[in-house]
Amino acid sequence: MSMKLVLAGLLAVCITAANMNVGKAQTGESKDMNVQGPDTQKIDDIMGMKGTAKGDEYKITIPQRDLAVMVDGFRITPPMGLSTWIDFKSGPHGIMMMGDIVLLENEIGSVEKAAIDNGLTVTGLHNHFVRDSPKVMYMHIHGMGPVEVVAKGARAVIAKVAELRRQDAGGTENAVVENSMDQSKIESVLGQKGELSGGVLKMTFARPDVKLLDHGYEVTSFMGFNTWAAFQGTNERAAVAGDFAMLSDEVPAVISELSRHGIEVVAVHNHMVTETPRIIFLHYWGVGPADKLAEGLKAALGKTGGPQKTG
Repeated sequence: MSMKLVLAGLLAVCITAANMNVGKAQTGESKDMNVQGPDTQKIDDIMGMKGTAKGDEYKITIPQRDLAVMVDGFRITPPMGLSTWIDFKSGPHGIMMMGDIVLLENEIGSVEKAAIDNGLTVTGLHNHFVRDSPKVMYMHIHGMGPVEVVAKGARAVIAKVAELRRQDAGGTENAVVENSMDQSKIESVLGQKGELSGGVLKMTFARPDVKLLDHGYEVTSFMGFNTWAAFQGTNERAAVAGDFAMLSDEVPAVISELSRHGIEVVAVHNHMVTETPRIIFLHYWGVGPADKLAEGLKAALGKTGGPQKTG
């Protein structure tokens, strides 16, 4: 075979490959475009409950309506941060699962053991409130592997909570709290619309400026990497509770702004242990005029890397 024929053959191969790549670009075909989410039916069957799918994730949220938690005269309902959630994310190494489990103090040891015995890792344990009655704690869990294994581990944790909490602590109805606040004023201060549920006005802010990875999987706002605020009450006396997601060098300035505006920082902690970059979470609680609380949050948000509303 002559050298000319060899070169012609190589040129044809290169042109064909280039045309295939152009075709993929024009049609939007890519590996990222074809990400497959978890097997939601299998998760539903194992967990015994349904969740919400978003991209390559599937999240089950369990409002803790059986707990009648009070803080400073305000009822803490699921939209104020009283919900357990478990998120399943698919990827190259199977499923990565993260969860945040709402617990009473006397449930911690047994649920911790259930998680460990079923191959999960406990990555965080902390409060969200102070002066809360009854006292509630939040346990973060993590698991990786085949969907059946990870989902069975998560189910064991949820089942243990149900076993321990056999008697309702406050009923199963959706509690509705007082809300006569000027919603538009709060939204104007914070620069976005909120969602109203059971009298609670809630806003969630993503961190698009940070690509957070854990075991090579991207941790999204849907998976709990976000800042949020929940308001209830009146214009004159409102309560706000929430969580800030911060890079480590943002922590001092955020705490300073919240404190300067009369908002208590009630917990500073981790949710994960193997994330990159390092993320610190901060829980806060404030009582006062609704517009003043919103202004304090706006000042603190300004000390982070430009959080934006979650879609």
